[in-house]
Amino acid sequence: MALITAATALLTVLGTAPAGADGAWRKAGADARSGVSGLAYEGPTEDGTGVNALVVHDNKRSGQQRLSRITHRTDSDVVSPITWDGPEPVDLEAIEGIPGLPGEYLALTSRGIVYRLTVTGATAKVVDHSPLPSIGEGDDFESFAVVTRNGKLAALWADRGAGEGRPATLYAAPLTFASWGQPQFGAVTRRDYRAVSPAGDGTRHISDITVTGSGRIVVSSATDAGDDGPFASAVSEAGSVSVSAGGRVRVVLAAAPKVLGTFPQYKIEAVECLPASADALLGTDDENLGGRVRAMPLC
Repeated sequence: MALITAATALLTVLGTAPAGADGAWRKAGADARSGVSGLAYEGPTEDGTGVNALVVHDNKRSGQQRLSRITHRTDSDVVSPITWDGPEPVDLEAIEGIPGLPGEYLALTSRGIVYRLTVTGATAKVVDHSPLPSIGEGDDFESFAVVTRNGKLAALWADRGAGEGRPATLYAAPLTFASWGQPQFGAVTRRDYRAVSPAGDGTRHISDITVTGSGRIVVSSATDAGDDGPFASAVSEAGSVSVSAGGRVRVVLAAAPKVLGTFPQYKIEAVECLPASADALLGTDDENLGGRVRAMPLC
């Protein structure tokens, strides 16, 4: 019932608008410390006129903001800080809600450390943390997604890749939790992925991952020429994922990924399909130019 209520609110707020109606990018931060490196749907606002999402920032120094909340409506965005309670991560790049556990999330650093969080009000408490399995040489992670099928959980994440010489490596594995809360991963599968757009030496083939309710894998890709840009991004349908009743994870990547949207001048590092909606929340980390958020029907 809660899911149906949330879905109804989301469709009312976003899903009834024509493509691009939510439209313009809106500022979520004004400098390099406030960019949107990843975001996770939290739930509808109390009045049903918008959605709340958690946002991670890729800050590295002690005391800098790691996590914020964005309240997104069709005519405004409000950003509020969340206090991080526990060991401070370095360079957070992705965050994802844990299906079936309201208020609990997994956040990932660029070097592959996963933090399990419980978020209550304006505080995020670290429950436990652990490294990803099967980290490859030179891997640099910007993406993380969790799916649930047949009562089983699976995680997807990717080394972002670098230009023509290094495609992204998409990893997938069953996901469980130890009794004390630590995330644990099963057998890992790997697939190479090359973005259709954008192209060039600075391409990060996967800068974030989200999965639709039907199992479609949607990814963002981006180019980054430095802290002042120029930037470019695209969102594409990359393939599909399924999880068997026995917990086996199967990823099928498209031979030719379908580009759903292109975004010159912006570096998208966050894409989150909203439940029971065609809309995705997009977030950018435009370095010295700050961060921006918008919603678009890409799911």
